[in-house]
Amino acid sequence: MTTPSIRITLAALTTAALLLSPTTVHAQSRYTYSAPGDEVTDSKTGLTWRRCSEGQTWRGSACTGTAATFTHEGAVTQAKTQVGWRLPNVKELVSIVDKTRSTPAIETTVFPATPSGWYWTATPYAGEASFAWSVSFNVGYVNGNYRNSSLHIRLVR
Repeated sequence: MTTPSIRITLAALTTAALLLSPTTVHAQSRYTYSAPGDEVTDSKTGLTWRRCSEGQTWRGSACTGTAATFTHEGAVTQAKTQVGWRLPNVKELVSIVDKTRSTPAIETTVFPATPSGWYWTATPYAGEASFAWSVSFNVGYVNGNYRNSSLHIRLVR
């Protein structure tokens, strides 16, 4: 008779262990959500991020819609239209890469529905005016991209 209850207990513990993986527990202690939930503050850096990529909308528990893409000039212009927000520099954007994950390489409970593609930064690419630094949320790579390429953006303040 005790065997079924032991199985249930083990199953419950296994489920709890999966749900509270070190990454999830780490994310819960590192990030604080705004009251409406559409912003998240990173205690490690002090930066506040939009949870959704530009083009998406926060709907209480998820980002909906399609993440828009912009040329670098378009990304800078879009950021300027969002009062109090800006395009992050490369160091800031890399700070939210989660190297324990891929496709996307970001904590998806904190930043849901993040495309695995490239994201623009505000950092110019030294020595090549036609490039700017970008970060891939596929596996966390950092690289220069042609400024006329269409990439995603996530805003910060």
